[in-house]
Amino acid sequence: MTDKILYNALGVMSGTSLDGVDIAALQTDGHTKLKLGACGFYPYPQALQNEVRAVFGVREDTPDVQHVTRTLTHFYAECLKDFLGVHAKALPPLDVIGIHGQTITHIPRTKSSPAFTKQLMDGPRLAQEMGIDVVGQFRLADVAAGGEGAPLVPIFQQGLLGQWGGLAHGPVAVLNIGGVANVTYVSSDKLCAFDVGPGNALINDWVLRHTGAPYDDRGALAAQGKVDEKILRDLMHHPFFNQTPPKSLDRHSFPLPPGFDALSIEEGAATLTAFTVAGIERARDYFPTPVARWFVCGGGVRNDYMMAALRAALSPARVDPMESVGIDSDFMEAYAFAYLAVRHRKGLPLTFPPTTGVPAPQTGGILYPAKEGLRQKGHL
Repeated sequence: MTDKILYNALGVMSGTSLDGVDIAALQTDGHTKLKLGACGFYPYPQALQNEVRAVFGVREDTPDVQHVTRTLTHFYAECLKDFLGVHAKALPPLDVIGIHGQTITHIPRTKSSPAFTKQLMDGPRLAQEMGIDVVGQFRLADVAAGGEGAPLVPIFQQGLLGQWGGLAHGPVAVLNIGGVANVTYVSSDKLCAFDVGPGNALINDWVLRHTGAPYDDRGALAAQGKVDEKILRDLMHHPFFNQTPPKSLDRHSFPLPPGFDALSIEEGAATLTAFTVAGIERARDYFPTPVARWFVCGGGVRNDYMMAALRAALSPARVDPMESVGIDSDFMEAYAFAYLAVRHRKGLPLTFPPTTGVPAPQTGGILYPAKEGLRQKGHL
């Protein structure tokens, strides 16, 4: 019998785009009953961005990684305390915090080696600091069982769309454009998901390097540039695009080809945006059946130039931000990690063969209990 107990959770997400921390409140049974609550965003200070960038790709717990972990954990705690203070009157007592942590390395699996993934955050310290049980390290169990460890959001998206009734007219695609882009194909009886190509990370890095700005605001630079079609073809020759899903990426999976630095700032932004769109367009080849509607979330929603290009590339399918159904696009993943934390507490699977390639449905996450005496009163 389905466990119908509702839990009150917070989800915390910081992505590879390094813009900051998203926090979202959710009440859920871990299935199809979900009540989306307050949400908030806390930008990374520039110094913290720089420190995280400096350890991208590191696999070991070096002194630098340990320092960044402590700094990140302190920042997460400060953000959570501020969020709880701002929303004190609206939030019920919390049962659990689900936190993704900051990915610094993700190496997809190959025929000869398993995947590797590393997210930074100190779960025990955060739980004690907050006085609330914390669930983190959601990807490790899936990787240990032979999966890619990504993406993790699909089961939440299926629950959300099931509650909303968004599957009544056939399958849909939910596209998340973060540092990396991933897509979930959802129907009433099928769920599959995979990374599709670069998201915002290459564009952000290009713009930051040449202008000092953290991203291409609304796609204004790309809109002034011309796509270099030869370079775009070279980028699309990457073997990833011919791999059968499930599959995953690291934000550094696509090195820029020779000659790219000769492009103007605007040409580079336009070409990298076209690369993101082309990867998403290619993803349709792996859907079980065509979809008539795409819902887009993540930072890419704010890029007007990219959204216009997506609508042209994916026509005649309809392409809309998640806001079109009353869901804030920016906080999809934060809500998802609140949802996954509740599923962890109920012993429910988080990942599945068609989403991460894991051999069998896999529970995941590690529980970090709050120090006795500090725990908030709740269901647990």
